[in-house]
Amino acid sequence: MEQLLPYIIALILIVIAWKVLKGLVKTLALVLIVAAAAWFWFGGMA
Repeated sequence: MEQLLPYIIALILIVIAWKVLKGLVKTLALVLIVAAAAWFWFGGMA
């Protein structure tokens, strides 16, 4: 469960960004959320 926590948080942030933000800001927020999740998985776990 501890390994899934960052993905659950990222999913919640994606849903919030999708509902609240618009346009380029939405795109940038989504990219940053996905990049942070990928960094945590590949960089943070190594």
